[in-house]
Amino acid sequence: MKTIITSFLILLATISIAQTEINAYPTNWWIGMKNPTLQLMLHAKTDLPKSLKINKTGVIIKKIFQPENKHYLYVDLTITTAAKPGTYTLTFDGGQSIQYELRNKSTPSPYKVNQGIYASDLMYLIMPDRFVNGDTQNDQFSNLRDKDIDRKNPYVRHGGDLAGVIQKLDYLKNLGITSIWMTPLLENDMPKMQEGPYTMSGYHGYWITDHYKIDQRFGGNVAYKSMVQTAHEKGLKVIQDAVYNHVGSFHHTVLDLPMKDWLNQWPTYTGSNHREELFIDPHGSTNEMKIMIGGWFVPHLPDLNLANPYCANFIIQSNIWSTQEFGIDGWRVDTYKYCDEKFLNKINAALIKEFPAITVFGEAWTNSVPASAYFTQNNMDVPFKHKIKGVTDFPLNSAIYDAINQPFGWTEGISKLYMTLSQDLLYKDPMTNCIFLDNHDMNRFYSMVQEDISKYKMGIGLLFTLRGIPQVYYGTETLARNFKNPNDAAVRKDFPGGWETDSINKFEAKNLDKDEKEAFSYFQKLANFRKSSLAISKGTLKQFIPQNGVYVYFRIHEKQTLMCVVNTNDIETDLMLNRFSEVNFGVKSMKDVINEKIINSNSSVKIPSKSFHVFELIK
Repeated sequence: MKTIITSFLILLATISIAQTEINAYPTNWWIGMKNPTLQLMLHAKTDLPKSLKINKTGVIIKKIFQPENKHYLYVDLTITTAAKPGTYTLTFDGGQSIQYELRNKSTPSPYKVNQGIYASDLMYLIMPDRFVNGDTQNDQFSNLRDKDIDRKNPYVRHGGDLAGVIQKLDYLKNLGITSIWMTPLLENDMPKMQEGPYTMSGYHGYWITDHYKIDQRFGGNVAYKSMVQTAHEKGLKVIQDAVYNHVGSFHHTVLDLPMKDWLNQWPTYTGSNHREELFIDPHGSTNEMKIMIGGWFVPHLPDLNLANPYCANFIIQSNIWSTQEFGIDGWRVDTYKYCDEKFLNKINAALIKEFPAITVFGEAWTNSVPASAYFTQNNMDVPFKHKIKGVTDFPLNSAIYDAINQPFGWTEGISKLYMTLSQDLLYKDPMTNCIFLDNHDMNRFYSMVQEDISKYKMGIGLLFTLRGIPQVYYGTETLARNFKNPNDAAVRKDFPGGWETDSINKFEAKNLDKDEKEAFSYFQKLANFRKSSLAISKGTLKQFIPQNGVYVYFRIHEKQTLMCVVNTNDIETDLMLNRFSEVNFGVKSMKDVINEKIINSNSSVKIPSKSFHVFELIK
């Protein structure tokens, strides 16, 4: 009787396995990668056998690991030089099998891919759901948890997609943009969640539930491939937004945890303290550091334990997969400072090994230059050394606002910008930092400068000529405005003209008002100038101490020298040029880059009140 029962249970297990779907992550891979190893995560809704074999030579099973949740199996593979492109069959004990595809990495692309982002680039940040609705057929899906779409509700989806981005690539190129960064595109199959008093959708993309699917509402993987290819054909690069720190609470690894320590778990809900000072504080608390890294953002964003090697590999391989699959040119990493530090160096090294030109910059929202420099390659004597090349430069962002909005003082106003840049010695290479005026988490730039067109030009001028890789937020060119009141949704409004039913289309110059046309023209002129400026893309920065509210700096290359002047005063100033003789010695004239007028370089030049100027020196 015991033998019969045992046989019956084995039969039931075999039938159950045969009827269940097994998902493999990564969903496919490539032959010819510099790292020949691959760790497959296999997942089913029932227990998986611990033993399997592969049907072809060239791929070797090195190790099989089954965690406490037997719905998962981790298979370490070595893809040898003998492996051939094609479909491989992995067969379990009991007879069930799955098909796994290996493609050829060396297949040539008809356009440049994985190019990297440089100081010659200008990035345009788009929140796809709020930009352009190019395909109304993908607005809603019955198989997704959140089916709502309502443009009158700022907290739910509005229908923008990748087809819409494709429609505006020529607009962006003409504007002077060279690179597009979109907020995350991966599937966010989450119901609406409560954040404070508001019920919100994951329209922004940061609630990821599948690392191998572009959200259907954006058009899916096919639409993303098409968008990247079309952008590359037009000479535009693409940055993908990554989230390492957390996932949405309906991610398959959260609904069915692979192992107990897959997430950073606490006895009761514990949020991060968000204090990056802990990383550089010689007097800091060890327990508070644990809360900083392991605390959750909000209850519906489970915090990944990136010190777990299986969790780490899952994220690393998904990023390599996206880079190869879609041909993107760089990564912006959300919530960078909250991640396990050893993991960060590991994933950056893995990406650079496969794609040497790729650019990765981390979002480290910090309050000081030392803290910002800590999270990138730096010249500081600190216990842990980060190897990423650049970060989002929040200290410089703050300094630019002080320069524009504050009265001049010894440490205030334009002096704050001078002082901040003087601390660049802490960075290994500040030219690799991402610099910006605003983004999807901040008050709109134009509102922050009191909707003053003169201050707007000062900010754009500084952003486009200072060291680093500049990023602008969609709509900045047409004076998009608002504060985060009552929350982020207020600074994530639809681009007027992105929907067929819009009463006004601000993608067309004829629909812009006087100030908007002036802003657009200024933005476009300077953006297109910087594309070919060697002084901006490769030149050094030399700054002079601000005097009486006037700040002068130079961008210097052997083939071009630019003099940039900011007058923050309410009155015109007569700028004496002999003070800058170490740079402009022998200069006979200067060309105003914006209006293209030639100015005799005599003893002085008049600088109007509240203005920014770029002069190209002519010897």
